Amino acid sequence: MANVTFLGDSVTLLGNEVKVGEQAPNFTVLADDLSPVTLDTYKGAVKLISVVPSVDTGVCAAQTRKFNEEAAGLEDVKILTISVDLPFAQNRYCATEGLENAVTLSDHRDLSFGQAYGVAIEELRLLTRAVFVINSENQVTYAEYVDEVTNHPNYEAALEAAKAAK
Repeated sequence: MANVTFLGDSVTLLGNEVKVGEQAPNFTVLADDLSPVTLDTYKGAVKLISVVPSVDTGVCAAQTRKFNEEAAGLEDVKILTISVDLPFAQNRYCATEGLENAVTLSDHRDLSFGQAYGVAIEELRLLTRAVFVINSENQVTYAEYVDEVTNHPNYEAALEAAKAAK
């Protein structure tokens, strides 16, 4: 498993670490209307999955904003932001930030995504910061588990991986 800290203290990640070259695990999260969303919802598309603890924090808000600003220039790439925030909070955040095209998905109910991708923090019941790129065949082509939850991911590497994925 990835070694991750939160404010310098080690945390326990539940599930299995996802590695480049593996088939992406399926998951079920909730859309803003509380309908279920799975990996197959975006079948045939390249997916950049931006994982954040909560859109209501500075780094998470910046990460969500950055990937969604860049999404406009990426053809055939779906940018998905997943957190354990309630869908209502995610909608409020997107409206406040003016992110009209952002796709935010909630893992609050079952931690299905968090456990499938090894990003659920046991001590906090939050998701650790991570980024995954999954190609149109649902193969993982990029995986970053940010070593300190309060740090930013490598935006450029993730965006390059999304551009290169088919």
